[in-house]
Amino acid sequence: MNSATHRSPFRTYRASQQPDLVSFQLVIEETDLWVAARQDLSASMADHVRLLRGQIRAYAAIHPQFLPSLIPLDAGPRAPEIVRRMCRAGQLTGVGPMAAVAGVVAQMVAEHFHGQSPDLLVENGGDTYLFSTRDRHIGILNMPDEDVRLCVPVRAIEFPCSFCASSAKIGHSLSFGNADLVVTRSRDAALADAAATALANALKDAESMDAVLTQAQAWEAIGLDGVFTQCEGKIGVWGKMELAVV
Repeated sequence: MNSATHRSPFRTYRASQQPDLVSFQLVIEETDLWVAARQDLSASMADHVRLLRGQIRAYAAIHPQFLPSLIPLDAGPRAPEIVRRMCRAGQLTGVGPMAAVAGVVAQMVAEHFHGQSPDLLVENGGDTYLFSTRDRHIGILNMPDEDVRLCVPVRAIEFPCSFCASSAKIGHSLSFGNADLVVTRSRDAALADAAATALANALKDAESMDAVLTQAQAWEAIGLDGVFTQCEGKIGVWGKMELAVV
């Protein structure tokens, strides 16, 4: 599907284009991808998204607790890989497996098509997985009143990597915190997505930010590389999240 298929007021960042790549949108039921690649891969990519979604639906039909669970679940060795990745991320961060679904879909789509496009950005509702052969600036926060964007510079040798976002104020995801925004970085998008949810849940107010950053640092051992937090006018940063303004 083309970019005219669906527009969200929460996704104005998608207006930003990569001049060296072709951009296109895919909307498959609840999955809404924005992709930048060397060529238009939309037809075959749509088929792969349907495959991944079908694996989740089939597993959930047999395990009805999978979709609604807000606590970690085990996945048996015969579960589809996407389910196993989601459950592992939830177990590492203390959240339900669906907290990792957007990130893991972005990563598994990017991994599947990387051979056809060495430069490939797959964004799934604010959760992004990227391959790149050159340095990039990855936007994490639009500031439209000032006509600038807060970004994280990423060198070519640092790809692939993932940036995932969670918020109690933006979008429709369930959050038990009060975070304006939490953005996490990892080479594992399922982990980044689940960690963003867990940290946003814990970010109740500005006073809790230090504890949230401490928790993020503790997760460095399991693969979390950085975090950006914003709540009640206060910003916190840890790890590989050097900030730049463009």
